Amino acid sequence: MSAWLWREPDTLDQKLETYMIWNDEFLVWDPEEFDGITEISLSSDAIWVPDIIISEFVDVGKSPVIPYVYVNCSGTVKNYRPVQVVSACHLEIYAFPFDRQNCTLTFRSWLHSVNEVDLGLWRPAEEIASDTREYMNDGEWELLSVPSHYWTLNIEDRDYAHIQFNVLIRRRPMQYVVSLLLPSIFLMVVDVISFYLPPNSGTRITFKTSILLGYTVIRVNLMDEIPATAIKTPLIGVFFAVCMALLVLSLAKSIFVVKLLHYSERDVKGMSISACLLDKYGSTDQSFMESTFTSLKTLDDVDQSGGYEFDLSSETDLFSLTDVTDSDSPLEKILQEVVNLKLYLQEEDNERIAHSYWVALCLKVDKLLFRVYFVLVLIYSITLMLLWGGWTSV
Repeated sequence: MSAWLWREPDTLDQKLETYMIWNDEFLVWDPEEFDGITEISLSSDAIWVPDIIISEFVDVGKSPVIPYVYVNCSGTVKNYRPVQVVSACHLEIYAFPFDRQNCTLTFRSWLHSVNEVDLGLWRPAEEIASDTREYMNDGEWELLSVPSHYWTLNIEDRDYAHIQFNVLIRRRPMQYVVSLLLPSIFLMVVDVISFYLPPNSGTRITFKTSILLGYTVIRVNLMDEIPATAIKTPLIGVFFAVCMALLVLSLAKSIFVVKLLHYSERDVKGMSISACLLDKYGSTDQSFMESTFTSLKTLDDVDQSGGYEFDLSSETDLFSLTDVTDSDSPLEKILQEVVNLKLYLQEEDNERIAHSYWVALCLKVDKLLFRVYFVLVLIYSITLMLLWGGWTSV
């Protein structure tokens, strides 16, 4: 029975059931001389036991003490005992939670060379690699295979036997997808949808601020579920950082559009970029000139029909018509009142047209920024899916 549990970064707590079998020529007897006894159990302290260790061993495990071994009449000693090993393992958490780990267990003798103690596999390597029946397969990790190979290490003209097992395991990502990725994805989708709120209503900024605060709270509460490492930042950490940056960018873009709506065309006209936008999408100066020309033409018609002569050469002359003197006749007073009313209505109409043009321009800017933001989110999402998909398919 085998199980794996991560204790600390780069350490793996493994529970194994080991089978050590060796031959001792000093423990051979004839069963006929001992009433047909072919196998006995002896204390492991009473016989010689090979000094087999695990090279990746870093801490003392809590293995149960099994003080006995089986010895048969041919000198074969069988030592069956469970072992809990805390071993070092180089973790590749870049693709967390879609990561795969390759942890090694290297068995070797500490003192004896290959001429004294040689190591070998009890079962074929192919059978060991594909046998996962004894593995507790209901935890966070899924055992893929356990390939093994034999090799020797030469130290001071002496060869030492090694058997290395590569434990290939894969993390089950569903728990982390539900608790880490889905909340972030949902908040990003809601943030994109919030662009359909009218920018001049004031609710968009409040809504986006609430999304940013909610995302911050989620990140703080789920910090413990991400493995910590100082060597390489996992891809999910980059995912969270970019999502936060995109939310901040979305909020800043909405603030810019709302601020732009509260400006007037005259305030922004001096800005070079704004002037280019106004020249491209249209301005209200032409409409105002056309309205003024229409007013002048109307006054000319009045002059021709009524016999009144006015000097309409400048804009100030139009407002001079509003000056009432005591010598004016009642008809002249009525005409002056009509001119005043007409100028007032034209001014109100020009302001309304200017405001509508300015709001339309701001909405076009908002739509342009939304498209840029949406393209950034789309490119970022596709890049992440390709990176995670490529890592899991290896």
